[in-house]
Amino acid sequence: MAEPSKVIHVRNVGHEISEYIAGPKLPSSETGGGLCVRPSTANNDLLQLFQPFGVITKLVMLRAKNQALLQMQDVTSAVNALQFYANVQPSIRGRNVYVQFSSHQELTTMDQNQGREDEPNRILLVTIHHMLYPITVDVLHQVFSPHGYVEKIVTFQKSAGFQALIQYQSRQSAITARSTLQGRNIYDGCCQLDIQFSNLDELQVNYNNDRSRDFTNPNLPTEQKGRPSQPGYGDAGGMYGVQGSGGRGGGGYSQMANAAAIAAAFGGGLPPGITGTNDRCTILVANLNPDRIDEDKLFNLFSIYGNIIRIKLLRNKPDHALIQMGDGFQAELAVHFLKGAMLFGKRLEVNFSKHPNITQGADTHEYVNSNLNRFNRNAAKNYRYCCSPTKMIHLSTLPQDITEEDIISLVEEHGTIVNSKVFEMNGKKQALVQFETEEQATEALVCKHASPLSGSVIRISFSQLQNI
Repeated sequence: MAEPSKVIHVRNVGHEISEYIAGPKLPSSETGGGLCVRPSTANNDLLQLFQPFGVITKLVMLRAKNQALLQMQDVTSAVNALQFYANVQPSIRGRNVYVQFSSHQELTTMDQNQGREDEPNRILLVTIHHMLYPITVDVLHQVFSPHGYVEKIVTFQKSAGFQALIQYQSRQSAITARSTLQGRNIYDGCCQLDIQFSNLDELQVNYNNDRSRDFTNPNLPTEQKGRPSQPGYGDAGGMYGVQGSGGRGGGGYSQMANAAAIAAAFGGGLPPGITGTNDRCTILVANLNPDRIDEDKLFNLFSIYGNIIRIKLLRNKPDHALIQMGDGFQAELAVHFLKGAMLFGKRLEVNFSKHPNITQGADTHEYVNSNLNRFNRNAAKNYRYCCSPTKMIHLSTLPQDITEEDIISLVEEHGTIVNSKVFEMNGKKQALVQFETEEQATEALVCKHASPLSGSVIRISFSQLQNI
């Protein structure tokens, strides 16, 4: 037997460990749908095996090996636990687990992806990976409040992705929350929690809204008044440089409304590589496949990044097109995320045009008043989904009786489908389809977005999930 240590090695914990902590409820008269925090999980069961013997300060899940490492507060607690389980077979949901002292005297990592030890603190730094659904302060509070009194929450966007700082009243509550929630998903299959201890002493919250909240001071204002609420936490710099409507016929966009939507989506920061200072609204797209492209297909692709004013295919250069976006920031998103994307066997060349706008005429297609523009409503939500093309597409506004076979039949002509899934969120049917390549997924999106299906007009976006 290894030398006594306050670190306990647990084997045969099973793949179901840390599977999820919440998921979409099916609507009912009692619940009304929404987020459902699940109190009983395999992770909790694992902790409950050892909590009677003392405080658990750290937990590392080694999912690939079906193992775990737990660090007790002291060696005595670990010795008492192993003496007890020498005579009683420990199990988790009917699965026998096997425990022994670890060769580690101290854990220097909270998960297999980190190589340093964090000093326990009452403030947690939370990174959300594979974020399919928007995460608000209310969602985070519902997830973290069962482990202690949450005083403050601040959310923001940095190079690591969507992040949040969560301040508990006590350090022990933060330790418990991290041990329990590390590596788990907020929703089934997505929104994975990566939790570290912050080195901050106190969070400063200026506004109570969907992005920040001081639960000890409900009287804070909700408005940001044109500036990010937490400049000290995000990557905002000089804010966004958000432009106006982008020339004539700007689709009713106001600079203030767009800035608010961007602030809501990115939490005071901007995606990596986006400056927020561009003032050119028209894009030149080259190296198109003229035999397969048209204005509506270009609209379907570029409308992921902003509202479309008009599109013009160039007669003298049939593999070129001009696309006028709603404003300079949306144009920058499109250029940044679509430069070099593959479509119909061609690698797209996407750059800013020298033309400030596209002149109306017989050879232009107008989209300024189209109800298919994605940013007329829920702009903040749509900004969150801006990314480069991926192998996975997300389909929404589907008929309620849709089946997985229906979804496959709809898009299978565009490439090899690796996996697919139909699910329900807030009472509405949605689907994920994973293709073999990004190009296949892009083709399915440009060809099938806005298609009518059993009385519904389906919407398709790229999903940032790696797997279903």
